[in-house]
Amino acid sequence: MSIKISQLELENVKRIKACAIVPAANGLTVIGGDNNQGKTSVLDGIAWALGGDRFRPSEPTRDGSVLPPSIHIELSNGLIVERKGKNSDLKVIDPDGNKSGQQLLNEFVETLAINLPKFMQATNKEKADTLLQIIGVGAELYELERQESELYNRRLTIGQIADQKKKYAAEMTYHPDAPKDLISASELIKQQQSILARNGENQRKRECRAHIQQEVIELEKQMRELQERLQIARENLVIAEKDAIDLQDESTEELELNITNIDSINIRVRANLDKEKAETDAQEYTSQYDGLTGEINGVRQKKMDLLNGAKLPLEGLSVEDGELTYKGYKWDGLSGSDQLKVATAIVRAVNPKCGFVLLDKLEQMDLKTLQEFGSWLEAEGLQAIATRVSTGDECSIIISDGYAVTPSQVPENKPSWKPGEF
Repeated sequence: MSIKISQLELENVKRIKACAIVPAANGLTVIGGDNNQGKTSVLDGIAWALGGDRFRPSEPTRDGSVLPPSIHIELSNGLIVERKGKNSDLKVIDPDGNKSGQQLLNEFVETLAINLPKFMQATNKEKADTLLQIIGVGAELYELERQESELYNRRLTIGQIADQKKKYAAEMTYHPDAPKDLISASELIKQQQSILARNGENQRKRECRAHIQQEVIELEKQMRELQERLQIARENLVIAEKDAIDLQDESTEELELNITNIDSINIRVRANLDKEKAETDAQEYTSQYDGLTGEINGVRQKKMDLLNGAKLPLEGLSVEDGELTYKGYKWDGLSGSDQLKVATAIVRAVNPKCGFVLLDKLEQMDLKTLQEFGSWLEAEGLQAIATRVSTGDECSIIISDGYAVTPSQVPENKPSWKPGEF
C-alpha cells in the first residue's frame, strides 16, 4: 500500500502566513494563485517536513513574522510529521504514539517525489539510467548497446571501403578485345621455334623427295642394269609422296606480331585483371556490409524484446541509444505536459511505497491536458499536489497573500484558516 498525504497545515513558512489543505487521495490537487502569493512555499514546506534538513529553505521564516515556522502533516499510514519551535525540530509520531525520526520517513518518502526538478533537470542518460534501474535490465541493455555500436562502426567502415572499391572499379579502363591472361615473350618465342623446327623438318622431307626423284632418273637410265633398284626406288618414292602430299607450312606472322606488341597487350590484360579484382573486392565488402546489417538488426531486436518483456512504469517508455524516449520521442522532443507525466510515472516507480509527488508550475498545461493528467493520476492511484498560476475553477485551493482561500473568496481575500488554529 503506497503512503499519501492525508492533510497538511503550514504557518509562517517562507511566504505562507497560514494554510491548511486536505489533498485528494488520488488524482490532482491544484494549488492556484497569482505570482508571489506563496504557492511554491507550500511545496517547499512539505519537502522540508518529509525530506529532512537538506530541503530546508535558506530563509524558512516568513518575513515580518515573530513566530517560527510550523508544519503539521498527517500521512495515510497514520504517521504525524511536525516541525515546530525555535529550531524547527522534526517530530514523527506513529499511530501508537511512539516517536521516531527521519530514518522512518526515508523508508517511503522518495527524494525525487518531493524534488521532481532534480529528475527533470537530469541528463537524458541519467533519466534512462533511472528507468533501467527500476526495470532491472540496465546491465543487459548496455551490453546490447555496446554490441550494436561495435557492429555499426564495423559496418560503417566496411561500407566506406565497398563504396571506394566500386568507384575505383567504375573509373578503371576495360579492354574487351584483350586476352584473359598475360602474354609471356619467352612462351611466344618457344612457340615460334617449335613452328620453325617443324618447318625445317618439312624442308628436309622435301629435299629427301627431290633426292629420290633424282635417283629415279638415274636408275631409269640404268633400267636394265638396275631394275630391282628401280623398283625399290619407285616404292620408296610412293611412300615419300604420301608423306609429303598433305604437308603445309605454318605461319609465324601472328606470333611475331604478338611478340612485337606484347607490352601493349599486357597493359590491357593487367587493366582488365585489376578491374575484375576491384569489382570482386567491392562485392565481397558489400556482402560483409549486408551481413553486419543483419547482426545489427538482430541486436536491436534483442533490445526491443528485452524492453518489451520488462514491466515499464508507463506505456510508451523505452531507452534508445542510452537515452530515455516516450512514444518514440527523446526528452527534448516531448511537450512539457508529457515530460511531467513521464517524470511522475518514473519517480513513482522508483519507490512504490511513496504514493505522492509534488509538482510546481503546472500552468504549462492547458485545461484539457490538465484534466487528462488528473484522470491518469486517478487511474494510477497516485496523489499529486501541484501549483499553478491561476485562480480558475481547476484550482482546488487558492493561495492569496499567504493564506489558503477557496476560489470564491479570492476577491475578498479572506483566509480559510487562522494562524495558530492547528
